[in-house]
Amino acid sequence: MTMPHVDSVNIRLGSVELTGDLVKPAGSAGPVVFAHGSGSSRMSPRNRYVADVLHQAGLGTLLFDLLTPSEEGDRRLVFDIGLLGERLLGATSWLRDQWKPADVALGLFGASTGAAAALYAAARTRVSAVVSRGGRPDLAVDAARVTAPTLLIVGERDHDVLELNRAVLTTMTCEKLLVTIPGATHLFEEPGTLGAAADAARDWFVRHL
Repeated sequence: MTMPHVDSVNIRLGSVELTGDLVKPAGSAGPVVFAHGSGSSRMSPRNRYVADVLHQAGLGTLLFDLLTPSEEGDRRLVFDIGLLGERLLGATSWLRDQWKPADVALGLFGASTGAAAALYAAARTRVSAVVSRGGRPDLAVDAARVTAPTLLIVGERDHDVLELNRAVLTTMTCEKLLVTIPGATHLFEEPGTLGAAADAARDWFVRHL
């Protein structure tokens, strides 16, 4: 399969400029914006793997750094869901300006703390689908306000995070689903587990985008 072209982009949000990688496959149905977890970036091998699976399904992606290089060492910012969520909102607005048509169905994919940022953004703007992988939706105080169809993917052996996801799921009134990946721990490092998570995310986005 032909590899999609990757455009390096700079996203200006007020006084901050964030770096991203934008992929727009020919005839793509809609883009998915990635929000990375604590201590991670757009270079996350796990999220890039998921993005590749989405590309093969004809979906576009935007992977970008939610923090600048000078901010990444500040652990307070890494867990500042309001800050991360606002930057994700800014990136989705930027992407709509770049994409044609601008009203294309748009998805959000969050991992770890990035999932909380994705739910924060989804509660405040129009998106068509949200997926959380090994996420901490409990950190998003507005999860119950999300109206977009939401998929929570958690490793079967990621016991604490699984319980947190189950608790949040009961507060959500949108179309929702919790998928547990057999044998997987938090980072989906076990053979075949990341592939299973990526396939579940792909199917959700293809259905809703």
